[in-house]
Amino acid sequence: MCRLFGFKSVINSQVHSSLIHAENALVEQSIKHPDGWGVAYYLEDVPHVIKSMDKAIDDHIFERVSGVVSSKTVVAHIRKATHGEKTILNSHPFQYGRWIFAHNGNLKNFDSYRQNLLDKIDPELRRFVLGTTDSEIIFFLILSYIKDIHPLHIPNIKVSAIKAAIESAFQLITSFSGPLCKDPHPKPTENHLTFILTTGTMMLGFNGGQKLHYSTYKTKCSERESCPFFAPVCEAKASFDEPINHLIFSSEKLAGENIWTEMDKGELIAIDHELKFLNFQLNVEFD
Repeated sequence: MCRLFGFKSVINSQVHSSLIHAENALVEQSIKHPDGWGVAYYLEDVPHVIKSMDKAIDDHIFERVSGVVSSKTVVAHIRKATHGEKTILNSHPFQYGRWIFAHNGNLKNFDSYRQNLLDKIDPELRRFVLGTTDSEIIFFLILSYIKDIHPLHIPNIKVSAIKAAIESAFQLITSFSGPLCKDPHPKPTENHLTFILTTGTMMLGFNGGQKLHYSTYKTKCSERESCPFFAPVCEAKASFDEPINHLIFSSEKLAGENIWTEMDKGELIAIDHELKFLNFQLNVEFD
């Protein structure tokens, strides 16, 4: 399956170590996930997406991009294809306006009902589905339900509203695919809907069957003496509904000073546009 990385912080930060140098860094994971990569980051609140269909560890562009990116919000993805050929259009992350989405998962027997799901996407959004993956269909279905309750061009939407939209989208999806798989060692062909979604101002991660970890604090911050935003929360376990200074998602625990927590299946973790740390359990069916 694919691998995910997401980063949201109060300050611009480089993620070069997480993507290249750390143990379990994304570039190393691409040895087993060779079917493309992508990095999305925000500059002046505008998303920039760079993607390739090459293996990240063999692609000098991945290392160059990882070395220059300094942003408050970054999403990266390493692909191992389950649906859709190996092309740029099928590489993650996917983008619509300010919205960025990266998925680690699979919809069982997807080809048999792809058109049914495509028909349910908002007509204004449907024309932007350019690839052949289940992931892109999932993204635009979620956006369709969000669009019903909030203008997509306004990024500061409440996470609780996004949660409701995701639940509606998943109810539709699982009516075709069947329940999500909760097996701790699942086959790649089973149903999984783990993903990261961001507008640049908020970011959320959802464990839909494939593992996802998060971190909000470090054992000791190497920049504690120089960072103007340093606070006790940077080196202590965060409380839900309280502000935090950073949130990181990763499919694998990354070596270093960050303290990692594995998410439960069905759990949604988020940081909203006010940097509040949020947690929800989605009403999604697992087998």
